[in-house]
Amino acid sequence: MGITVRPAQLSDVPEVARVLGIAFCDDPIVEWLIRDDATRGRRAAALFAAQARHHFVPLGGVEVACNAAGSIVGAALWAPPGRWHADDADSLRQLPQLVWAFRHRLIVAARLADRMMTAHPREPHWYLAVIGTLPGVRGQGYGQALLRSRLDRCDAYGVPAYLESSKPANVPYYERFGFDVTGTLDVTGGGPPLWPMWRPSR
Repeated sequence: MGITVRPAQLSDVPEVARVLGIAFCDDPIVEWLIRDDATRGRRAAALFAAQARHHFVPLGGVEVACNAAGSIVGAALWAPPGRWHADDADSLRQLPQLVWAFRHRLIVAARLADRMMTAHPREPHWYLAVIGTLPGVRGQGYGQALLRSRLDRCDAYGVPAYLESSKPANVPYYERFGFDVTGTLDVTGGGPPLWPMWRPSR
C-alpha cells in the first residue's frame, strides 16, 4: 500500500472538505454544533471548505494523504506561526458557508471560536487546526504520515506545534508524536471539552 502526502491546491478543496466532513461526523464538538445527524456531514464539509479555501490553502497549510490510486483519503489543515487566526477579510469570505453550516447556531459557533482564540498560545508555533481520515482507512498510517510531514519540518526549523483534541481517545495518539496535554478547555459552556496539546520542537 502506497501512502503519498502532498500539498493541497485550491482545486482539491471540494474533496478535502468532503473527506473531512465524513471524518468529523462523530466528533463531539461537531455533533454539539450541528445537531442534525442527516445533514451533519455535508454541513461540516461546508465549514471545512470555507476554512481551507479562504485561510489554510493560501497559507500553504493544507496537506492531503492519498492512497495508491491517488485518491484523497485524509487531510490536515495547518496554520504557520503568527497566522493561526483568520483576519477579518478571510472571515468575511467564509461567512456564507458558515451560515449554511451552522444555521441558527452560528452565534454559538462564533462564541466557541472566541473562547478558543482567547486560550490560544501566543508563542510562535505551527497550529494543527484539523486532521482527519476516512473511517475505512483508519489505522493504516495515513494520519501518521500527515502528522510526520509537518512535524518533521517543525523540528527542522525549531518551531513548536499546537492542537486541540476533541476526543479523549485521541490524546494518547498525539502523545506518541510528542504532544503534551496542557489542560482542559471548556469552549462549549458545559458541553464537550477540548484538550489543548503542545509539542516543543525536537
